[in-house]
Amino acid sequence: MKLCYQVATPDVAIAPSVTAYQGSLEKSFGDLGKLGYDGVELMTLNPSKLDWAQVKETAEKNGLSVVLVCTGEIYGQLGLSFADRDPDRRRQAVERVYEIIDFASYLGANINIGRVRGQYYDDVPKEQTYAWAVDAFRKISDYAKPKNVMIALESVTIMQTNFINTIPEAAKMVDDVDRDNFKLMMDIFHLNIEEPDLYKTIRDYASYNIHVHLADNNRRYPGHCGLDFEKIISTFKEVGYDGAFCTEIFQIPNQEEAAKGAIEHLAPIFHKVYGR
Repeated sequence: MKLCYQVATPDVAIAPSVTAYQGSLEKSFGDLGKLGYDGVELMTLNPSKLDWAQVKETAEKNGLSVVLVCTGEIYGQLGLSFADRDPDRRRQAVERVYEIIDFASYLGANINIGRVRGQYYDDVPKEQTYAWAVDAFRKISDYAKPKNVMIALESVTIMQTNFINTIPEAAKMVDDVDRDNFKLMMDIFHLNIEEPDLYKTIRDYASYNIHVHLADNNRRYPGHCGLDFEKIISTFKEVGYDGAFCTEIFQIPNQEEAAKGAIEHLAPIFHKVYGR
């Protein structure tokens, strides 16, 4: 089990909406290492602009492992997705994910798929959008397989997209793609909104899950609002999950205080539940 924090690499434009620690990796990794985090999840847009060896060395120097590279800003800042009406833009989205897979493989990490899967449009049959997504997911899974990279599909609330909002929908997509390195991940913020029973969902779909995002129900740092993180984390432990837990939160009131607040709330819970 690892307690991790999301970090934006320098190729991602700094913005208040970015749910990650931002700035130089020297500062980001240094701050998080000192706070006691075990690892990081990287939010990356363009790996070709990064010095991969430096990223790895800076993480290791601060006692951090890179557990996952997320793809959200491919859609968020470039507007590319697997469900675009334009076949060239769909191709660009897949190729950009290939780059992130290469980067993740170098770091010994996995990747996730969030908003880059796209959304349904009124003028495109849903069956067509679904087929485009299945095709893209198979392509990236086949590309990632020999590189030892797992892909985690994230269910995302209807407030952000209208495509794959629930864990049952994500699990169906995993079954339809039918690749052993294509699984799903559970984001507590999204599950709390979309699932009738958060804890039952964790239990029922435990066999599909390979990564966890943590945020309180207002998407601020855990312990800031109303979710019962001891019960949530205990449920994951009960179903045998022993992977990474990573915050994906608004950096409010600022990233230093958010990172400190998160670990102050979570560390005692992980010590109690997992013996961390």
